[in-house]
Amino acid sequence: MQGISWQWIFWVNVPVGLVAAVLSALRLRESRGPRPQLDIVGLVLAGAGLFALTWAPVRAPAAGWGSAEVIGAIVAGAALMGGFLAWERRAPYPMLPLGYFRRRAFATANAVIFFQFISLIGSLFFITQLFQIGMGYSPLAAGLRILVWMAMPMLVAPIAGALADRFGNRPFMLGGLVLQAAGLGWLAAAVQRGVSYAALVAPLMIAGVGIAMCFPTVANAVTGAVPISDVGVAAGTNNALNALGGVFGIAILAAVFAAHGSYASPASFVAGFKPAEWVAAAVAAAGVVAAALAPSRAATSRAAAGKRSVTDPVSRVGPGHANDATDTRAHSAGAAATGADPAIAGAAADWPGSRPAIAGAAADWPGSRPDASAAAPPGTGA
Repeated sequence: MQGISWQWIFWVNVPVGLVAAVLSALRLRESRGPRPQLDIVGLVLAGAGLFALTWAPVRAPAAGWGSAEVIGAIVAGAALMGGFLAWERRAPYPMLPLGYFRRRAFATANAVIFFQFISLIGSLFFITQLFQIGMGYSPLAAGLRILVWMAMPMLVAPIAGALADRFGNRPFMLGGLVLQAAGLGWLAAAVQRGVSYAALVAPLMIAGVGIAMCFPTVANAVTGAVPISDVGVAAGTNNALNALGGVFGIAILAAVFAAHGSYASPASFVAGFKPAEWVAAAVAAAGVVAAALAPSRAATSRAAAGKRSVTDPVSRVGPGHANDATDTRAHSAGAAATGADPAIAGAAADWPGSRPAIAGAAADWPGSRPDASAAAPPGTGA
C-alpha cells in the first residue's frame, strides 16, 4: 500500500466481503448437505492440526527451524492430523470421507494445488519485493508491473476451463505446472543486479499462463470426483491444502533467501532471491509428477459410464442408512439428458437425498465448468 500503512492490505477486502454477504443473502438459495449432524470432533482435530502446522513455518524465520517451538508445533500438528484421520475412519458422519483420496482425480488434483501454491505464494512474496528492493520501484509501480504475471488467470483461466471440457483436465494441469516451473526458472536465471523490467516480462507471463491453466482444471477435477452433494467438502479440502501450501511456500523460500542473501542492499537481496526462486521452480516441477498421474479424460469418461452402482462413503456407517450402500442409480443417462458432463452430473445420485443445488459450487474457480449446475432438474429446491 503506497501512502498509507501496509496493514491496510488486510482491510481492503472488508467492503467487498460485506457487499458479497448482503448479495448472498438476497440472491443465493439455501442448500444443505447430506449429513444430519456436524462432525464436531473432526472439525476440532482438523482445525487444531492445521493451526499447528501453520504456526510452525510462520514462526520458523524468527525462532529457527530447530527451535523447540517450531519442532513442537510440527509434532503436535502431525499428531492432531493423525488423530483426525483415525477419527474420520470411524465417524458416523465424517466431515471428510477418506475414501475420496482413493479416487485418482481427487488425490492428484489436491496434490497439484499443494505443490503449485508452495511455488506460487512463495514466489509472489519475493517477486513483489524484488521490484521494490532489488529494482527500486515504488509499491504502486511494482504492483502495476507484476500484472503481466498475476493478470494471466483473469485472461487465460476461463479459456482453459472451457477447453478442459473438451480435452480433459490432465493436459492443462500438466502443461500449467510445466510452464510455471519454466517461467520461474527463467526468472531466476534472468534476475541480476541492474536487470531491466523488460527482461522479466516474458518469464513472468509464461509462469502466469501456467498458473492460470491449473486454477480452473484443478477445481474441475476435485469437484468432479465427488458426489454433487459433497462439492463443498471437496472445495474446502482443496482450499485448505492451497492455503497450507502457501504458508509453507513463504517459509521455505524465506529460509533459502536468508541463507544466501539479506535486505541490506539491492545486491544482497538479488543474491538471496535467485536461489529462492530456483527452489520455487523446482517445487512446481515436482508437482508435474502429480499432474501426470491424474486420470485422462477417456479414463474419467469410462469410469462415469460404467459406474451405475454407487456406494455412498458416508452412509455406509451412518445410522438410519443401512440400505444406502446398495442404492443403485442409473445416473449416466440423466447426465446425457441434461447435456452435462456425466462425471459431474451423474454424481448427483451418489448420495441418498442429495441436493443438486449444491452443484453451483463447482463454479467457485474462474473458468470452472458452468454446466455442473445443469445436473439440477428444473424447479429443484435446496
